Amino acid sequence: MTLKSYFALFRSNSAYAQNNGHMTYQSVIKTSFSKNALLASTMVLALFSSPLAPVEDAKASSRPLPAASSLSGSYLSGRSALLARDFDGASNYFSAALKSDPSNFYLLDRAFVISLANGDIEHAFPLAQRILEEDQDHFLAQLATAVRRVQLGDFETQLPNSVTQDVNPLSRLTFAIVSAWEKAGQGKADEAIADLTSTTGEKWFDLFVNFNAGLVAEYANTPSQAAEFYKVAYEIDRGALRNAISYTRMLAASGRQQEALDIIAEYEQLIPEHPLLISLREKIESGKIIESVAKTPADGLGEALHGLGIALSKEGEELAANYLQLAVYLNPKNDSALIGLASLFEQLGDNQRAIEYLSQVPDSSPMKREAEIQIALHYNVQDNLEEARAHLEKLVEADPSDLEAITSLGNVLRSHSLFEEAETSYNQGLKTISEIQANHWTLLYFRGITRERQDKWSAAEEDFRDALTLKPEQPMILNYLGYSLVDRGLKLDEAQKMIERAVRLRPTDGYIVDSLGWVYYRLGRYSEAVERLERAVTLRPHDPIINDHLGDAYWQIGRKLEARYKWNHARDLNPEPEDMERILSKIENGMDEAVPVGLASSAENK
Repeated sequence: MTLKSYFALFRSNSAYAQNNGHMTYQSVIKTSFSKNALLASTMVLALFSSPLAPVEDAKASSRPLPAASSLSGSYLSGRSALLARDFDGASNYFSAALKSDPSNFYLLDRAFVISLANGDIEHAFPLAQRILEEDQDHFLAQLATAVRRVQLGDFETQLPNSVTQDVNPLSRLTFAIVSAWEKAGQGKADEAIADLTSTTGEKWFDLFVNFNAGLVAEYANTPSQAAEFYKVAYEIDRGALRNAISYTRMLAASGRQQEALDIIAEYEQLIPEHPLLISLREKIESGKIIESVAKTPADGLGEALHGLGIALSKEGEELAANYLQLAVYLNPKNDSALIGLASLFEQLGDNQRAIEYLSQVPDSSPMKREAEIQIALHYNVQDNLEEARAHLEKLVEADPSDLEAITSLGNVLRSHSLFEEAETSYNQGLKTISEIQANHWTLLYFRGITRERQDKWSAAEEDFRDALTLKPEQPMILNYLGYSLVDRGLKLDEAQKMIERAVRLRPTDGYIVDSLGWVYYRLGRYSEAVERLERAVTLRPHDPIINDHLGDAYWQIGRKLEARYKWNHARDLNPEPEDMERILSKIENGMDEAVPVGLASSAENK
């Protein structure tokens, strides 16, 4: 069974209220329109099976919402908020609905689960206790109460057999890990490891069992034993940096420093300048003591729940959030869990909540600088240039050699069309580099864009060609350089080949396909342009410029009614003001016959 399939199994087994006789529509919403039994069953099914809908705009803040004035209003508002992937609103509304109908188990379940996912821990714990009074087998309520016991230092209370022996693989694995940390807290680390490694299940159990056995051994101060368990996890998934770092940490702690440094060197080839790798390498080289990440059972269990939460984040945001919130509750300084929550709320479209979690990353963390850069980029997504700029300028002032902060500042300025200032930032970044390497192509590419937008074409072309030398098969460079050459009527054969190559490398990128269509248009090859531009519109139907380009191509082959339809559609997609003016003019007046760029260039040369 794959991770995805076990998550599906968990969801299918999580209709908690079905076993308690509370899932009638009448008990959820006590209104007259609940009489239709078919409607009732359909609504209840939708509550458990509808996927979370995507949301386009980032939420401005995470402030409490006013409760609706009735039970039905609160419930429906909570449901709507959940579909909009707004945990904060859903938590408030379901809690308000529960206050109106406190005996309703379904509302109790929703209020608890969403409050926990939203990070309202102190509100969620009492709700978990109420749930367990009615349903001792409730997975998340048992997990939350067990986590609270571990945090309070209670390692003696036994988990019920119904959850430790659950047929659901996620439940069985989770509670095996919880039980192991309870025994570790009792001073029975060997017994904890034996129980954990005897846990059988799906193939993917091996990764989590060995990683967590390594954590328990690390807590018990047996680094050689921890290294052996971490090695197994590392071999199962070498792509996970977390596994590699855990393994190398314990190699160094057990006196095998050179082996640890060799692994770090291998990863630094793949992930240059990663702060966790740099920090660990410096510690090992300086002979510093490698401290345990599991100083307490709460730390260890938090690290375990963080790992499971990250694994679940691609399968279901609500469940992943529950695990990550519990991880942070157990260890508020767990930088990885905080960054995981920030990433999850970014995924939900809530940049303000992402900023809040990133701001909690401790100053002592190697990831603090990365977190600060991400905070600035979230401000930029919110169109808060002032905060984004101030945040990055502070980082650059503190460390003028911080290439990532300098580049991020340039990107923020460029995104607001402050091209001259962005170019200054990129210049500063390039001055920090003693030897240009392949991974620096983006800096040259971005500077080339700012120069091209300032009509410094010769300098821009030089940057693009230097970037292309570093990355000859990079479709973004091929596309931008080729498009710019065509737009200027320069080196047309070379430009066309560049964009055709970019399309071959990235055939489903609507912007690059549009570039090729526009090249054909500018060369007067209108039928070929239409074919490519229709494909681009299929790939990017909501882009105003691509629709505008297709309208132009339709006009040139005599399909004038369709041309005006596309221009009208482009107008309705909110183009930039200068583009809007041009589009409105074409809707009103049509177009003159285009002069192919090659002919225009010939005329100019004469």
